[in-house]
Amino acid sequence: MTVREIRLFGDPVLRTVGDPVGPATPAIEALVQDLLDTVQVPGRAGVAANQIGVALRAFAYNVDGRIGYLLDPELVEVRGEPIDFDEGCLSVPDLVFPTKRYPWARSTGRLLDGSTTEVVGEGVLAEALQHEQDHLDGRLYLTRLERDVRREAMAEVRRAPWFR
Repeated sequence: MTVREIRLFGDPVLRTVGDPVGPATPAIEALVQDLLDTVQVPGRAGVAANQIGVALRAFAYNVDGRIGYLLDPELVEVRGEPIDFDEGCLSVPDLVFPTKRYPWARSTGRLLDGSTTEVVGEGVLAEALQHEQDHLDGRLYLTRLERDVRREAMAEVRRAPWFR
């Protein structure tokens, strides 16, 4: 089991748009296993590849006992009126802010065997699918905050003991 270290706010890889994964190789299989191992630490709902320092389009999720991964995912559908979720991020530890997300989401992607798959979720799973897709696009949830909340969030980030 390899639980990888999470990259923190300020690390340039978190602002990097991930490259397509491409065909499965031993390195990609190892990446998927590392993502799955890393997301299974208690309290984690999702981990994107760039959060463990790999700028590829892959993430793992762990919500309500549903554990899985997607390679080259696409957020293909969202539904409902956006609502505020109390959202946090492993790359911005110990901070939670109201973030507007759709309450329902559907993502498609590939598995290691090359087959296509989809993940559909409501609530926290929908939030996680949107959050992880943002990571793969080089975007942190802080950029989605309303102006006043973002100003407060950035002040808290600067005061955080982990901020460099």
